[in-house]
Amino acid sequence: MKLGVVVLAAGKGKRMRSRLPKVLHQLAGRPLLGHVLDTARAIGNTRVCVVYGHGGELVRRTLADYDCTWVEQVQQLGTGHAVMQALPRMQGMDRILVLYGDVPLIQPGTLQTLMDEAAHTDLGLLTAMLGDPTGYGRIVRDGGGRVLRNVEHKDATEAELEIEEINTGFMIADRARMDDWLSRIDNRNTQREYYLTDVIALASRDGVEIATSQPQFLEEVCGINDRVQLAAQERFLQRRQAEALMRDGVTLADPARLDVRGRLYAESDVSIDVNVVIEGEVHLGEGASIGPNCLLRECDIGRGTQVLANCIIEHSSVGSGARIGPFSRLRPEVILADHVHVGNFVEIKKSQVGEGSKVNHLTYVGDARIGRGVNVGAGTITCDYDGANKHLTVIGDDAFIGSNTSLVAPVDIGAGATIGAGSVVCREAPAGKLTLTRAEQVTFDGWRRPSKK
Repeated sequence: MKLGVVVLAAGKGKRMRSRLPKVLHQLAGRPLLGHVLDTARAIGNTRVCVVYGHGGELVRRTLADYDCTWVEQVQQLGTGHAVMQALPRMQGMDRILVLYGDVPLIQPGTLQTLMDEAAHTDLGLLTAMLGDPTGYGRIVRDGGGRVLRNVEHKDATEAELEIEEINTGFMIADRARMDDWLSRIDNRNTQREYYLTDVIALASRDGVEIATSQPQFLEEVCGINDRVQLAAQERFLQRRQAEALMRDGVTLADPARLDVRGRLYAESDVSIDVNVVIEGEVHLGEGASIGPNCLLRECDIGRGTQVLANCIIEHSSVGSGARIGPFSRLRPEVILADHVHVGNFVEIKKSQVGEGSKVNHLTYVGDARIGRGVNVGAGTITCDYDGANKHLTVIGDDAFIGSNTSLVAPVDIGAGATIGAGSVVCREAPAGKLTLTRAEQVTFDGWRRPSKK
Protein backbone atom coordinates (compact mmCIF):
# COMPACT_ATOMS: atom_id res chain seq x y z
CA MET A 1 0.00 0.00 0.00
CA LYS A 2 1.25 3.46 -0.94
CA LEU A 3 0.42 5.92 1.82
CA GLY A 4 0.19 9.66 1.36
CA VAL A 5 0.37 11.80 4.51
CA VAL A 6 -1.18 15.26 4.42
CA VAL A 7 -0.13 17.55 7.28
CA LEU A 8 -2.33 20.59 7.82
CA ALA A 9 -0.13 23.45 9.04
CA ALA A 10 -1.61 26.64 7.59
CA GLY A 11 -3.26 28.12 10.69
CA LYS A 12 -2.16 31.49 12.04
CA GLY A 13 -2.60 30.63 15.71
CA LYS A 14 -4.03 33.94 16.91
CA ARG A 15 -4.33 32.73 20.50
CA MET A 16 -0.56 32.24 20.70
CA ARG A 17 -0.30 36.05 20.45
CA SER A 18 2.95 35.75 18.56
CA ARG A 19 4.48 36.80 15.27
CA LEU A 20 5.93 33.30 15.02
CA PRO A 21 3.73 30.82 13.11
CA LYS A 22 2.05 28.50 15.58
CA VAL A 23 3.60 25.33 14.14
CA LEU A 24 7.10 26.74 14.76
CA HIS A 25 6.66 27.21 18.49
CA GLN A 26 8.98 24.87 20.39
CA LEU A 27 8.02 21.70 22.23
CA ALA A 28 10.94 19.88 23.88
CA GLY A 29 13.35 21.90 21.78
CA ARG A 30 11.79 21.21 18.39
CA PRO A 31 9.06 22.96 16.38
CA LEU A 32 5.57 21.50 16.78
CA LEU A 33 5.52 20.68 13.08
CA GLY A 34 8.89 18.92 13.39
CA HIS A 35 7.39 16.44 15.85
CA VAL A 36 4.58 15.66 13.40
CA LEU A 37 6.96 15.19 10.49
CA ASP A 38 9.10 12.86 12.60
CA THR A 39 5.99 10.78 13.28
CA ALA A 40 5.09 10.71 9.58
CA ARG A 41 8.61 9.53 8.79
CA ALA A 42 8.45 6.85 11.50
CA ILE A 43 5.41 5.27 9.84
CA GLY A 44 7.59 4.47 6.83
CA ASN A 45 6.90 4.16 3.09
CA THR A 46 5.05 7.48 2.92
CA ARG A 47 4.85 10.53 0.70
CA VAL A 48 4.40 13.59 2.92
CA CYS A 49 2.74 16.83 1.84
CA VAL A 50 2.59 19.84 4.17
CA VAL A 51 -0.12 22.42 3.58
CA TYR A 52 1.23 25.72 4.85
CA GLY A 53 -0.10 29.26 4.97
CA HIS A 54 0.67 31.86 7.64
CA GLY A 55 4.41 32.58 7.78
CA GLY A 56 4.87 30.02 5.04
CA GLU A 57 8.38 30.82 3.86
CA LEU A 58 9.70 30.83 7.42
CA VAL A 59 8.02 27.48 8.03
CA ARG A 60 9.60 26.02 4.91
CA ARG A 61 13.07 27.36 5.74
CA THR A 62 12.94 26.14 9.33
CA LEU A 63 12.00 22.61 8.30
CA ALA A 64 13.91 22.46 5.02
CA ASP A 65 15.79 19.32 6.08
CA TYR A 66 12.61 17.22 5.98
CA ASP A 67 11.80 15.24 2.84
CA CYS A 68 8.32 16.50 2.04
CA THR A 69 6.29 18.39 -0.53
CA TRP A 70 5.04 21.87 0.35
CA VAL A 71 1.71 23.28 -0.84
CA GLU A 72 0.51 26.77 0.04
CA GLN A 73 -3.07 27.39 1.13
CA VAL A 74 -3.30 31.02 0.10
CA GLN A 75 -6.77 31.51 1.57
CA GLN A 76 -7.58 29.67 4.79
CA LEU A 77 -11.03 28.34 3.88
CA GLY A 78 -11.10 25.37 6.22
CA THR A 79 -9.59 21.95 6.70
CA GLY A 80 -11.44 20.42 3.77
CA HIS A 81 -10.15 23.13 1.48
CA ALA A 82 -6.62 22.53 2.82
CA VAL A 83 -6.70 18.83 1.95
CA MET A 84 -8.03 19.74 -1.51
CA GLN A 85 -4.79 21.69 -2.10
CA ALA A 86 -2.70 18.62 -1.29
CA LEU A 87 -4.57 15.92 -3.21
CA PRO A 88 -3.08 16.76 -6.65
CA ARG A 89 0.31 15.90 -5.12
CA MET A 90 -1.02 12.52 -4.01
CA GLN A 91 -1.56 10.95 -7.40
CA GLY A 92 -0.58 7.28 -7.30
CA MET A 93 -1.18 6.96 -3.57
CA ASP A 94 -3.65 4.33 -2.35
CA ARG A 95 -4.57 5.90 0.98
CA ILE A 96 -4.48 9.37 2.52
CA LEU A 97 -3.66 9.92 6.20
CA VAL A 98 -4.43 13.38 7.60
CA LEU A 99 -2.27 14.80 10.42
CA TYR A 100 -2.10 18.24 12.05
CA GLY A 101 0.90 20.49 12.53
CA ASP A 102 -0.34 21.76 15.90
CA VAL A 103 -1.05 18.30 17.36
CA PRO A 104 2.55 17.18 17.93
CA LEU A 105 2.31 14.22 20.29
CA ILE A 106 0.41 11.76 18.11
CA GLN A 107 2.34 8.48 18.20
CA PRO A 108 3.22 6.20 15.26
CA GLY A 109 1.70 3.23 17.09
CA THR A 110 -1.62 5.03 17.48
CA LEU A 111 -1.71 5.82 13.78
CA GLN A 112 -0.74 2.26 12.89
CA THR A 113 -3.67 0.96 14.95
CA LEU A 114 -5.99 3.34 13.09
CA MET A 115 -4.66 2.14 9.75
CA ASP A 116 -5.06 -1.50 10.78
CA GLU A 117 -8.65 -0.96 11.94
CA ALA A 118 -9.55 0.77 8.68
CA ALA A 119 -7.70 -1.63 6.38
CA HIS A 120 -10.96 -3.26 5.24
CA THR A 121 -12.89 -0.07 4.51
CA ASP A 122 -12.54 3.32 2.82
CA LEU A 123 -12.58 5.60 5.86
CA GLY A 124 -11.20 5.39 9.37
CA LEU A 125 -11.38 7.94 12.19
CA LEU A 126 -9.44 8.45 15.38
CA THR A 127 -11.94 9.34 18.10
CA ALA A 128 -11.65 9.90 21.85
CA MET A 129 -13.91 9.99 24.89
CA LEU A 130 -13.83 13.25 26.86
CA GLY A 131 -15.66 14.05 30.06
CA ASP A 132 -15.75 17.69 28.94
CA PRO A 133 -15.86 17.73 25.14
CA THR A 134 -16.48 21.49 24.90
CA GLY A 135 -15.16 22.91 21.65
CA TYR A 136 -14.74 19.56 19.90
CA GLY A 137 -16.76 18.08 17.07
CA ARG A 138 -18.99 15.21 18.23
CA ILE A 139 -19.28 11.75 16.64
CA VAL A 140 -22.94 10.97 15.99
CA ARG A 141 -23.79 7.24 15.80
CA ASP A 142 -27.03 5.37 15.13
CA GLY A 143 -28.63 2.91 17.53
CA GLY A 144 -26.38 0.13 16.26
CA GLY A 145 -23.20 2.10 16.85
CA ARG A 146 -22.61 2.93 13.20
CA VAL A 147 -20.94 6.30 12.64
CA LEU A 148 -23.31 8.66 10.84
CA ARG A 149 -21.61 12.03 10.89
CA ASN A 150 -19.53 14.56 12.79
CA VAL A 151 -21.13 17.74 14.09
CA GLU A 152 -19.02 20.75 15.07
CA HIS A 153 -19.57 22.17 18.56
CA LYS A 154 -20.87 25.49 17.21
CA ASP A 155 -23.38 23.70 14.98
CA ALA A 156 -24.50 21.04 17.48
CA THR A 157 -27.97 20.75 19.01
CA GLU A 158 -28.47 20.51 22.78
CA ALA A 159 -28.76 16.74 22.51
CA GLU A 160 -25.61 16.46 20.38
CA LEU A 161 -23.66 18.58 22.86
CA GLU A 162 -24.21 15.81 25.43
CA ILE A 163 -22.19 13.33 23.32
CA GLU A 164 -18.76 12.62 24.87
CA GLU A 165 -17.14 10.91 21.87
CA ILE A 166 -15.22 13.52 19.93
CA ASN A 167 -13.60 13.57 16.53
CA THR A 168 -9.85 14.17 16.85
CA GLY A 169 -9.55 15.12 13.18
CA PHE A 170 -7.13 12.31 12.36
CA MET A 171 -8.43 10.17 9.54
CA ILE A 172 -7.34 7.75 6.88
CA ALA A 173 -9.23 7.31 3.63
CA ASP A 174 -9.05 5.79 0.19
CA ARG A 175 -7.48 8.50 -1.96
CA ALA A 176 -10.01 8.32 -4.80
CA ARG A 177 -12.97 8.32 -2.39
CA MET A 178 -11.47 11.27 -0.51
CA ASP A 179 -11.17 13.18 -3.78
CA ASP A 180 -14.84 12.48 -4.53
CA TRP A 181 -16.11 13.41 -1.06
CA LEU A 182 -14.17 16.68 -0.97
CA SER A 183 -15.65 17.67 -4.32
CA ARG A 184 -19.11 17.36 -2.74
CA ILE A 185 -18.72 19.30 0.51
CA ASP A 186 -19.91 22.90 0.90
CA ASN A 187 -19.43 25.77 3.34
CA ARG A 188 -23.00 26.20 4.56
CA ASN A 189 -22.12 26.44 8.27
CA THR A 190 -21.56 29.11 10.91
CA GLN A 191 -17.87 29.43 10.03
CA ARG A 192 -18.44 29.55 6.27
CA GLU A 193 -15.63 27.04 5.88
CA TYR A 194 -15.18 23.73 4.07
CA TYR A 195 -14.96 21.20 6.89
CA LEU A 196 -12.92 18.08 6.27
CA THR A 197 -15.20 16.38 8.79
CA ASP A 198 -18.13 16.71 6.39
CA VAL A 199 -16.72 13.76 4.45
CA ILE A 200 -17.86 11.56 7.36
CA ALA A 201 -21.55 12.13 6.63
CA LEU A 202 -20.95 11.72 2.89
CA ALA A 203 -19.17 8.41 3.45
CA SER A 204 -22.00 7.23 5.69
CA ARG A 205 -24.62 8.13 3.10
CA ASP A 206 -22.55 6.28 0.50
CA GLY A 207 -22.86 3.14 2.64
CA VAL A 208 -19.20 3.11 3.73
CA GLU A 209 -18.51 1.40 7.04
CA ILE A 210 -16.52 3.94 9.04
CA ALA A 211 -13.90 2.35 11.26
CA THR A 212 -12.77 3.99 14.49
CA SER A 213 -9.97 3.58 17.00
CA GLN A 214 -8.83 5.55 20.04
CA PRO A 215 -5.42 6.75 21.31
CA GLN A 216 -3.72 5.33 24.37
CA PHE A 217 -3.28 8.82 25.87
CA LEU A 218 -5.63 11.75 25.37
CA GLU A 219 -2.62 14.07 25.23
CA GLU A 220 -1.73 12.52 21.86
CA VAL A 221 -4.70 14.22 20.22
CA CYS A 222 -4.67 17.53 22.10
CA GLY A 223 -4.12 20.47 19.81
CA ILE A 224 -2.04 23.44 20.93
CA ASN A 225 -3.80 26.76 20.54
CA ASP A 226 -2.23 28.91 23.26
CA ARG A 227 0.80 28.97 25.52
CA VAL A 228 -1.05 27.37 28.41
CA GLN A 229 -1.74 24.30 26.30
CA LEU A 230 1.83 24.38 25.01
CA ALA A 231 3.17 24.28 28.59
CA ALA A 232 0.82 21.43 29.51
CA GLN A 233 1.99 19.36 26.55
CA GLU A 234 5.62 20.14 27.39
CA ARG A 235 5.22 18.73 30.89
CA PHE A 236 3.42 15.63 29.61
CA LEU A 237 6.13 14.94 27.04
CA GLN A 238 8.94 15.55 29.54
CA ARG A 239 7.34 13.14 32.00
CA ARG A 240 7.08 10.43 29.33
CA GLN A 241 10.71 10.94 28.33
CA ALA A 242 11.80 10.76 31.97
CA GLU A 243 9.88 7.52 32.52
CA ALA A 244 11.47 5.99 29.41
CA LEU A 245 14.94 6.90 30.69
CA MET A 246 14.27 5.37 34.10
CA ARG A 247 13.02 2.15 32.51
CA ASP A 248 16.30 2.04 30.57
CA GLY A 249 18.35 2.13 33.77
CA VAL A 250 18.88 5.87 34.38
CA THR A 251 18.47 7.22 37.91
CA LEU A 252 16.70 10.58 38.03
CA ALA A 253 16.72 12.48 41.33
CA ASP A 254 13.38 14.05 40.36
CA PRO A 255 11.72 13.10 37.06
CA ALA A 256 9.77 16.37 37.11
CA ARG A 257 12.97 18.41 37.03
CA LEU A 258 14.65 17.11 33.90
CA ASP A 259 14.14 18.75 30.50
CA VAL A 260 15.20 16.86 27.39
CA ARG A 261 15.03 19.24 24.44
CA GLY A 262 16.48 16.90 21.90
CA ARG A 263 17.64 13.30 22.25
CA LEU A 264 19.42 11.79 25.22
CA TYR A 265 21.23 8.46 24.79
CA ALA A 266 22.23 7.13 28.21
CA GLU A 267 23.91 3.85 29.03
CA SER A 268 23.17 1.90 32.21
CA ASP A 269 23.71 3.27 35.72
CA VAL A 270 23.76 6.90 34.67
CA SER A 271 22.51 9.28 37.36
CA ILE A 272 21.08 12.75 36.75
CA ASP A 273 20.37 15.25 39.51
CA VAL A 274 17.72 17.98 39.47
CA ASN A 275 17.29 20.88 37.03
CA VAL A 276 19.39 19.37 34.25
CA VAL A 277 18.65 20.55 30.70
CA ILE A 278 19.58 18.42 27.69
CA GLU A 279 19.68 20.13 24.28
CA GLY A 280 20.36 18.53 20.91
CA GLU A 281 21.95 15.08 20.87
CA VAL A 282 23.70 14.08 24.09
CA HIS A 283 25.45 10.77 24.90
CA LEU A 284 26.15 9.71 28.49
CA GLY A 285 28.42 6.74 29.05
CA GLU A 286 27.85 3.96 31.56
CA GLY A 287 28.02 5.15 35.16
CA ALA A 288 28.31 8.83 34.30
CA SER A 289 26.78 11.23 36.81
CA ILE A 290 25.41 14.69 36.16
CA GLY A 291 25.05 17.09 39.08
CA PRO A 292 22.30 19.64 39.62
CA ASN A 293 21.67 22.71 37.46
CA CYS A 294 23.73 21.60 34.45
CA LEU A 295 23.18 22.35 30.76
CA LEU A 296 24.43 19.72 28.30
CA ARG A 297 24.19 20.63 24.62
CA GLU A 298 25.36 18.39 21.76
CA CYS A 299 28.05 16.59 23.74
CA ASP A 300 29.50 13.18 24.66
CA ILE A 301 30.30 12.33 28.27
CA GLY A 302 32.43 9.23 28.86
CA ARG A 303 31.98 6.27 31.18
CA GLY A 304 32.22 7.04 34.88
CA THR A 305 32.73 10.76 34.34
CA GLN A 306 31.39 13.12 36.99
CA VAL A 307 29.88 16.43 35.96
CA LEU A 308 29.41 18.37 39.17
CA ALA A 309 26.91 21.13 39.88
CA ASN A 310 26.28 24.18 37.70
CA CYS A 311 28.26 23.22 34.60
CA ILE A 312 27.68 24.09 30.94
CA ILE A 313 29.03 21.69 28.32
CA GLU A 314 28.29 22.38 24.66
CA HIS A 315 29.50 20.78 21.42
CA SER A 316 32.30 19.01 23.27
CA SER A 317 33.59 15.53 24.07
CA VAL A 318 34.69 14.33 27.51
CA GLY A 319 36.52 11.04 28.05
CA SER A 320 36.05 8.38 30.70
CA GLY A 321 36.72 8.87 34.40
CA ALA A 322 36.94 12.65 34.11
CA ARG A 323 35.69 15.18 36.63
CA ILE A 324 34.14 18.46 35.54
CA GLY A 325 33.05 21.26 37.84
CA PRO A 326 31.50 22.62 39.84
CA PHE A 327 30.91 25.84 37.88
CA SER A 328 32.85 24.82 34.78
CA ARG A 329 32.10 25.75 31.20
CA LEU A 330 33.20 23.80 28.14
CA ARG A 331 32.51 25.81 25.01
CA PRO A 332 32.39 24.31 21.51
CA GLU A 333 35.20 22.15 20.11
CA VAL A 334 36.64 20.98 23.40
CA ILE A 335 38.05 17.45 23.58
CA LEU A 336 39.01 16.15 27.00
CA ALA A 337 40.83 12.81 27.26
CA ASP A 338 40.28 10.25 30.02
CA HIS A 339 40.78 11.23 33.67
CA VAL A 340 41.00 14.97 33.03
CA HIS A 341 39.99 17.31 35.88
CA VAL A 342 38.38 20.65 35.10
CA GLY A 343 37.34 22.53 38.21
CA ASN A 344 35.80 25.64 39.72
CA PHE A 345 35.16 28.59 37.43
CA VAL A 346 37.21 27.21 34.55
CA GLU A 347 36.31 28.00 30.94
CA ILE A 348 37.77 26.02 28.05
CA LYS A 349 37.16 26.75 24.37
CA LYS A 350 38.35 25.04 21.16
CA SER A 351 41.05 23.06 22.93
CA GLN A 352 42.33 19.56 23.51
CA VAL A 353 43.42 18.38 26.96
CA GLY A 354 45.43 15.17 27.30
CA GLU A 355 44.90 12.25 29.65
CA GLY A 356 45.24 12.95 33.36
CA SER A 357 45.76 16.69 33.01
CA LYS A 358 44.26 19.14 35.50
CA VAL A 359 42.81 22.60 35.00
CA ASN A 360 41.25 23.08 38.38
CA HIS A 361 40.70 26.72 39.35
CA LEU A 362 39.74 30.10 37.92
CA THR A 363 41.34 29.55 34.52
CA TYR A 364 40.66 30.32 30.87
CA VAL A 365 42.02 27.99 28.18
CA GLY A 366 41.28 28.83 24.56
CA ASP A 367 42.78 27.57 21.28
CA ALA A 368 45.20 25.27 23.09
CA ARG A 369 46.71 21.80 22.79
CA ILE A 370 47.56 20.48 26.25
CA GLY A 371 49.42 17.20 26.61
CA ARG A 372 49.23 14.40 29.18
CA GLY A 373 49.76 14.88 32.91
CA VAL A 374 49.83 18.68 32.74
CA ASN A 375 48.94 20.82 35.76
CA VAL A 376 47.53 24.26 34.97
CA GLY A 377 47.55 26.49 38.05
CA ALA A 378 44.82 28.79 39.29
CA GLY A 379 44.31 32.08 37.48
CA THR A 380 46.11 30.98 34.31
CA ILE A 381 44.93 32.30 30.96
CA THR A 382 45.90 31.61 27.37
CA CYS A 383 45.97 34.95 25.58
CA ASP A 384 44.78 33.59 22.25
CA TYR A 385 43.33 36.72 20.60
CA ASP A 386 45.44 39.62 19.35
CA GLY A 387 42.48 41.78 18.41
CA ALA A 388 42.20 40.37 14.91
CA ASN A 389 43.19 36.69 14.90
CA LYS A 390 43.26 33.67 17.19
CA HIS A 391 46.57 31.91 17.93
CA LEU A 392 47.51 28.50 19.29
CA THR A 393 49.08 27.62 22.64
CA VAL A 394 50.83 24.23 22.85
CA ILE A 395 51.74 22.72 26.23
CA GLY A 396 53.79 19.52 26.27
CA ASP A 397 53.31 16.43 28.46
CA ASP A 398 53.96 16.76 32.20
CA ALA A 399 54.39 20.52 32.10
CA PHE A 400 53.56 22.54 35.22
CA ILE A 401 52.01 25.97 34.79
CA GLY A 402 52.21 28.08 37.94
CA SER A 403 49.30 30.14 39.18
CA ASN A 404 48.43 33.53 37.71
CA THR A 405 50.32 32.87 34.48
CA SER A 406 49.54 34.44 31.10
CA LEU A 407 50.54 32.43 28.04
CA VAL A 408 50.61 34.85 25.11
CA ALA A 409 49.91 32.88 21.94
CA PRO A 410 51.36 31.73 19.68
CA VAL A 411 53.59 30.03 22.18
CA ASP A 412 55.00 26.54 22.94
CA ILE A 413 55.63 25.18 26.42
CA GLY A 414 57.96 22.21 26.24
CA ALA A 415 57.35 18.79 27.80
CA GLY A 416 58.19 18.75 31.49
CA ALA A 417 58.66 22.53 31.58
CA THR A 418 57.81 24.50 34.71
CA ILE A 419 56.43 28.03 34.49
CA GLY A 420 56.85 30.08 37.65
CA ALA A 421 53.75 31.65 39.15
CA GLY A 422 52.91 35.14 37.95
CA SER A 423 54.79 34.84 34.65
CA VAL A 424 53.83 36.35 31.31
CA VAL A 425 55.27 33.93 28.74
CA CYS A 426 55.60 35.29 25.19
CA ARG A 427 58.34 33.01 23.80
CA GLU A 428 59.03 29.28 23.78
CA ALA A 429 59.64 27.76 27.21
CA PRO A 430 62.22 24.96 26.85
CA ALA A 431 61.36 21.39 27.84
CA GLY A 432 62.35 20.28 31.32
CA LYS A 433 63.45 23.76 32.51
CA LEU A 434 62.07 26.47 34.78
CA THR A 435 60.90 29.61 33.03
CA LEU A 436 59.70 32.68 34.89
CA THR A 437 59.31 36.35 34.07
CA ARG A 438 58.71 37.98 37.44
CA ALA A 439 60.10 41.41 38.24
CA GLU A 440 62.45 41.57 41.20
CA GLN A 441 60.64 42.00 44.51
CA VAL A 442 61.40 45.37 46.16
CA THR A 443 60.49 46.64 49.67
CA PHE A 444 60.48 50.41 50.40
CA ASP A 445 61.32 51.48 53.93
CA GLY A 446 59.58 54.54 55.32
CA TRP A 447 56.69 54.42 52.84
CA ARG A 448 53.32 55.56 54.12
CA ARG A 449 49.95 54.60 52.70
CA PRO A 450 47.94 57.69 51.65
CA SER A 451 45.09 58.64 53.97
CA LYS A 452 41.94 60.63 53.41
CA LYS A 453 42.05 64.29 54.32
